[in-house]
Amino acid sequence: MPRILSIDFGSKRCGIAVTDESQIIASGLKTVKTENLIHFLKDYFKEQEVNLIVVGLPKNMNNEESSIEPLILKYIKTINTTFPLIKIERFDERFTSKLAFQAMIDGGLKKKQRRNKETIDMVSATIILQDYLHGRKF
Repeated sequence: MPRILSIDFGSKRCGIAVTDESQIIASGLKTVKTENLIHFLKDYFKEQEVNLIVVGLPKNMNNEESSIEPLILKYIKTINTTFPLIKIERFDERFTSKLAFQAMIDGGLKKKQRRNKETIDMVSATIILQDYLHGRKF
């Protein structure tokens, strides 16, 4: 079965997470510079079959789009053009950074490790994907 990949977009970095082949468990994969995202995906898709990309949908507390949304839409268009056979879905990512930080505390990461923004981005992508998996209908 193909994997599902998730992206937690940022203006500088993107956290990446993927499912296992059974599409049951989400695991952090990597954090890449946003400017290198398409190149990373091309390389990854040569090695792994992916049929769905879940992209975080950042919203403010008042339910309005976040200021990064135009950049995300630009990359989604590029991903659609570059990988037309891979479906893209959006998933609300509110609170994922806070949840990621708490998960790192709960997981016993030291304070210095928790300050690493790359780790937070990857854990956020994992939370987005795991939440997506819990909410999907079969």
